[in-house]
Amino acid sequence: MLKVGVFGVGHLGKYHLNNWKEIKDVKLIGFFDPNNDAAKEVTNQYGIKRYMDEEKLIDACDIIDVVVPTDKHFEICMAAIRKGKHVFVEKPFTNTIQEAKSLVNMVKEANIKLQVGHVERFNPAFQAIKNLKLNPMFIEVHRLAQFNPRGTEVSVILDLMIHDIDIILSLVKSGVKNIYASGIAVMTDTPDIANVRIEFNNGCVANLTSSRISMKKMRKIRLFQKDGYYGIDFLEKKTEIITLKQPDDRHSFSFDIDTPNGTKTIAVSNPEIEPANAILLELQSFVDAINNNSPTLVSEIDGLLALEVAHQILSKINNNNIAIS
Repeated sequence: MLKVGVFGVGHLGKYHLNNWKEIKDVKLIGFFDPNNDAAKEVTNQYGIKRYMDEEKLIDACDIIDVVVPTDKHFEICMAAIRKGKHVFVEKPFTNTIQEAKSLVNMVKEANIKLQVGHVERFNPAFQAIKNLKLNPMFIEVHRLAQFNPRGTEVSVILDLMIHDIDIILSLVKSGVKNIYASGIAVMTDTPDIANVRIEFNNGCVANLTSSRISMKKMRKIRLFQKDGYYGIDFLEKKTEIITLKQPDDRHSFSFDIDTPNGTKTIAVSNPEIEPANAILLELQSFVDAINNNSPTLVSEIDGLLALEVAHQILSKINNNNIAIS
């Protein structure tokens, strides 16, 4: 029985509490949160112990779940890893690249499991295509959200766009060649809307737009490659696949088009999406990695790589804004 302690029981932390209670062979033993109102609510609702001392909670657990503001990630993760505890930490991995690199080294030395909460990897719309042969050469992303003061301690890059950065890096097995970025602060002191172009060494290009001041919500990725198109709607949990029809493909709507190279048969399919709780899936996968001594599905290396690209984007935006001013 793995014992779990949660750091941070705000909006997202409560989702984690609910899902930990659904996982077999896991015991939720307590939480730490300096907010007395939130702590009282959780104690009453969940009947779990509030720890007033961070070290004592870490000592009492096998797993530490870090759901606090980003600038607190490093110190809690560091304390847990030093005590040989497994760590699940929400995205972004840490506040700085140096902090992330330090934790990567500590994880290796401590021989523990760490997983970063890039939850879109577990979105059922993405799960529907993750095992297909994907080699995208052009990617278009839109992630738009209505303004919410929660999470604005970091820029829209680290708040929203980093989800898509992680997804793209998991699909494009190539290094980043160039980044072009622009963004402006509207409601906060950091960029609230940004447009980014990432060019990879293998020729793939990704265009990303993220906004937290939109009138509507949107979370879509479109992947284009030589033999097809893949559209993923993370919000509506829908996936669309358009490819050249294969002889054994009998489950797609198809039609013929004339091309300079002759008639081609196009197949259009919408894979059946199984309803799923992405947070539950990511926490369960973390527990499985511990129990099976297997790699975590979103490792500390993945968290570092996404953070490095995010900070390169922020640097480009800052440089552009300084040049304009």
